[in-house]
Amino acid sequence: MTKTAQKKTGPEDWHPADIVAALHKRGITLRALAKQHGLTSPTTLSKAMAHSYPASEKRLADAVGIPVQEMFAARYHPDGTPKGRGIRGAHVLHSSGSHC
Repeated sequence: MTKTAQKKTGPEDWHPADIVAALHKRGITLRALAKQHGLTSPTTLSKAMAHSYPASEKRLADAVGIPVQEMFAARYHPDGTPKGRGIRGAHVLHSSGSHC
């Protein structure tokens, strides 16, 4: 019996390799972008590709020239406001009665 892969129904964040490729197409490295923003290491930016770091997410999206909600669609509403994260996100969902 063969199982078929389930399609995700919600928006997805860009893959980290796609983010790096988009930066490189613009002639930007993670190291250079980090330095431009006064960061001592590109690690802060690379962590934002997998985990929620709003300031770094914005820096990456701005460097590529797209809205943050496009690059990190699973983390932001279409209008650019951040979705609730962690325990705060669960609280907001519970108290408002809406689902994201």
